This record gives sequence, structure tokens and C-alpha cells, in this order.
Amino acid sequence: MLAELGVLALQGTGFVDLLNHAARLTAEGLQADYCKVLEYLPGEKMLLVRAGIGWGEGVVGKARVGADLASPAGFALQTGKSVISNHLENEERFRTPELLVQHGIRRAMNVILQGDGSPFGVLEVDSKSEGEFSEHDLAFLQGAANILGMAIEQQRYQRQLQAALDRHQVLLKEVNHRVKNSMQLVGSMLHLQAVSVGDPELSERLSEASIRISTVGRAYDRLAYNADYEKIDLVGYLREVLKDLEPSVSPSIIHFEATPGAIQFAADRAILVALIANELVSNAGKYAYPKRPGETIWVEVAQPDENNVSVSVRDGGVGLPPGFDPLKSKRLGARLVTALSSQLDAQLKWPSADEAGATFLLVVPLDRNPAG
Repeated sequence: MLAELGVLALQGTGFVDLLNHAARLTAEGLQADYCKVLEYLPGEKMLLVRAGIGWGEGVVGKARVGADLASPAGFALQTGKSVISNHLENEERFRTPELLVQHGIRRAMNVILQGDGSPFGVLEVDSKSEGEFSEHDLAFLQGAANILGMAIEQQRYQRQLQAALDRHQVLLKEVNHRVKNSMQLVGSMLHLQAVSVGDPELSERLSEASIRISTVGRAYDRLAYNADYEKIDLVGYLREVLKDLEPSVSPSIIHFEATPGAIQFAADRAILVALIANELVSNAGKYAYPKRPGETIWVEVAQPDENNVSVSVRDGGVGLPPGFDPLKSKRLGARLVTALSSQLDAQLKWPSADEAGATFLLVVPLDRNPAG
């Protein structure tokens, strides 16, 4: 879920949509009834409910809570310290905001939304159910806040650069450098949380999220070095992205083949193709050869006709597990590949479980609205 939020942050998702996506994913991850993103209004010294999920009409965009130290959200904002209130009816440290009382909230958590500059506000999750939020829940909430805070900071940078730079190409390159640095920082934060959380299962999930977010940052970093930003050579770009991936799939070997000559491709769509290829190759490196380390993973890029590009990822390993259905899979990797393929209007052919090895074939239109 954290990796999914990171990808959304880098795909140009609108600001309000990004905040609402973050609220939805956070509530889903913590199995909570409510979540809200609070924006600090310095002139009023209040926190505005900027986005959220679960709240009734008239809350999002209108409701305000105090930003002083007697408010749980205000305390998180001013001190940078997270707040867990598991029994609001007995809470003596802070006053319970009227908004929570009206909605029958029993427990809540608050963490600061902090980027490189001044804090944006607070990310809060609330629940009407009995039980208690744990330190593990807090680690997840802080991870979501770190990603969202960096995404907000990225959009701040983008607005500043838009006003200062008169060339679109320079603007996009600078933004992508900022994105890369922000994602590296987020990946490092998640890695530190994975090391210190003390729960093997949670640690593994945080580590996987950290790796995926770092992959997104590297993909943007590679893109930033291209001279022609609107269109890039997809073959050369994928070759460099997969070269970065080699250490993580070792001792398996990535064998890259491509149609002779460059394939000019829209830069923003090339990122999505690279993320799909990265996910499929990483998956092959993990699972294809459990008893035969050092085998080959083949990646081939071709242009079967004037309207499409194909990317295939193939291995000679154990194949997919019996009964595997990508449309019903709960694995984050399968969900990401399916979602990104849909955004590209691409066709993705999954191998059947009875095949020897596994061959994934992605056919992507060269243009957003291909002829026919």
C-alpha cells in the first residue's frame, strides 16, 4: 500500500486526489473507519480538514480543529511527535475535538506531515471500534505520512519552478531530480523502520515497499538525463533501468535484446513501461529459479508494427503456481503490473500455470490514442 501511494505521488495525480487516495489507503491499511488530512492555516492557527474518508457531508473542506498543544493534532504539528489516543473517553492529556465526539470516535492517531520546508499539517486516522492502535500501526501511519509529505513538498517545488523557469524541458528535469531525491529519502526512512520495527512480517513488507519506491526514484533519475524530454529512446532507457536492477536479481543474469535502432516513446509513458519491466524481472529473480541460482532472465523489446511496442520478460524456471489468477491476486506486484498496464492502455499476456517457465508479454500503443 505504501508503494502504491508512492507510485500515485509520482504519476502526476492531482493534489486533492492524491490527498484523498492517501486517506483511503491509510484507512484501508489500518482497518479504520475514518482518516483525514489536516492542513495547517497559519493565519487562523487552525487545522482544516483538507481531505478524508468516512466523514459526513460538510466536514471535508470546511471543518477545523485546534492547532494548539491541547489538541492531539496540534501537539503532533507543533512538536513533531506522534500521538496515540486509544481511549478518548478517558483522555486527560488533550481535549477531544468536537468533530470526533460528533462521530463517536473512540481512538485516534496523529502524525505530522513534514517535507523539506514548513509542515503541511497532520495525517490522522480515527476509529469507532473497540481495541487499540499499536506501535506497528503507528509505523505504517508514519510511513504513509512520510510519502505524502514528500509528495506535497514535490508539488511545492513544482509550483515554485513553474514560476521561475521559462523552459518546459528545464522545469521537468529539475522536478525529476527533486523526485529522485525525495524518493531516496522516503526509501531510506522505510528501510530504517523495517530494521527497527521488531516484527519480521511487518519488517519484510516495509523492506519491499522501500525497494519499490527506490526503484521509482531510479527510473526518474535515468529519465532526467535524456536531452529530448518529450520523446526518448525506449530501448536505451530500458537498458539503463535494467542495468540498475542487476545487483538485486544476482546471481540471476538479465539478458537484454532489442529491435535494431531507437524506438521513440513518450517520456512519461516510458516510466510506466520501465516500472512494469522492473516488477516482472524482480519477480523472476526472486521466484523463478529457487534451486538453480545463476540462470537467465530474458527481456526483449520489439516493434511488431507501426502502432505498437512489445516488451517480453521470460524465464525458464518453475512457472506460476497452480490456480494463479492475476486479476484476483492479492500480491502487490500483480496489482501494480495490472494497474500500470491499464494506464498505458496496454495488453498484458500472463503465462498459464501449466507452462514451463514463464513468459509475460506487454504490448503498448506508441501513442496515447492509437489509430483504430
